Amino acid sequence: MANNLSLNIVFFHPDLGIGGAERLVIDAAVGLQTLGHKVTIFTSHCDPKHCFDEARDGTLDVRVRGNTLVPPSILGRFAILCAILRQLHLILQISIFSSELSELRPNAFFVDQLSAGVPLLRLLQPNARILFYCHFPDKLLAKRSGWIKSLYRAPFDWLESWSTGCSDSIVVNSRFTRSVFGDAFPGLRGRQPTVIHPCVDVNVTDDAEKLDKGLWSGMKVLLSINRFERKKDVGLAIRAFAGLSEGERKGTRLVIAGISLPPYALSSDIFLIANQHHLGGYDQRVPENTSYHTELCDLAESLGLKIATARTVVSALAISSHVQVLFLLSVPNTFKSTLLRSARLLVYTPRNEHFGIVPLEAMLAGIPVLAANEGGPTETVVDGETGWLRDVGKVEEWTEVMRQVLVEGDAEGGVKQMGEKGRERVKAKFSKEKMAERLQQEILDMMSRPREARISVTAVVVVAGLVGALISSIAWLVI
Repeated sequence: MANNLSLNIVFFHPDLGIGGAERLVIDAAVGLQTLGHKVTIFTSHCDPKHCFDEARDGTLDVRVRGNTLVPPSILGRFAILCAILRQLHLILQISIFSSELSELRPNAFFVDQLSAGVPLLRLLQPNARILFYCHFPDKLLAKRSGWIKSLYRAPFDWLESWSTGCSDSIVVNSRFTRSVFGDAFPGLRGRQPTVIHPCVDVNVTDDAEKLDKGLWSGMKVLLSINRFERKKDVGLAIRAFAGLSEGERKGTRLVIAGISLPPYALSSDIFLIANQHHLGGYDQRVPENTSYHTELCDLAESLGLKIATARTVVSALAISSHVQVLFLLSVPNTFKSTLLRSARLLVYTPRNEHFGIVPLEAMLAGIPVLAANEGGPTETVVDGETGWLRDVGKVEEWTEVMRQVLVEGDAEGGVKQMGEKGRERVKAKFSKEKMAERLQQEILDMMSRPREARISVTAVVVVAGLVGALISSIAWLVI
């Protein structure tokens, strides 16, 4: 897209570590910068040893502010409260206690994950427009175990809705997320968020692809990549695989790999703590990870499948060819591409996934995808063309697709053609360049629209006082 207008765009992100939300922010910032805009990222935390290359090698102007008064959590709790206070501290530090933000002369702000600071930004920078990127409503991610937790969350839920509505433009990561947005925020049903999908790096060299082939030579691999959480329903892949006959499973293996945990997929009550510890797809400190892994092992054995668990890449490569289901715990991202290029099919079992980046990575690697016919995958996988979309309640349908890929696919060449079409689809619709162009257009459209009424100082002060009083009261009760 040709663009002769250079804008000053300032990003605000809570913790610029390694995760799905962080990857999107980095890609968006680099993409807009490539299109000729000046980009600055403010964050409360960025560890040079635990961030993406672009955040530390000078590609992007990343500035850490607002990290001296409030800790990420208090005794391992109140992370959402601390995150909000850290964001407000950051904004005040660069706006009131210094002229750093004004000197940048921002035309637009990109805010994601936490919307609490949006009203304050509007008050302090009335001439700049604000885009809020909603990965998924936080109120739908937060766990509410008991009335105390629900009471504790109430002011944050209200604040999320009000502050999100103060932005000039709201963007979501999928049509599925947009479909739940109105239900999550009844007061914002008049707002129609724009969908801008996350992207993947499509600049993969042929040499890299050749090097990535050859794992478990001679075996036909079905691959599941996800976190060890019950909501991901990895057991569906095991049950479907067990539905194949012994002869059909000969020379095949179902590989179930855990991946690093994207902080944006967590409730904000714990995402900062997750960033600190860099939790993986399997972590012994997370009870659900260990218990669900045990459940999956028991399920596979009860279905007569030979299983093994590997905790390192080296041990995974040494697994006996007799093992039919292999569990890989906390797979490094660098090894994930190797796994993908070794597979015949990606089996993606989550239902109502917000978006799902793994199906895109698989299609880019030329691997067809078998996924649920609901949620984010319906926007990335084309049924019958780049993969299959099937009902999670009909295991036999998943088994039939596996059979087609393992037994019938080679003869017809259909699997290879699907892989090629998937790669073409990702390059055409989900590249960094495409995402940057869509984001740029949304910002330009936002700036061209008449702005709603200004945020008054009284409104911000009153809301801050009420929320502060509620938070203090609830914290006193909980402590």
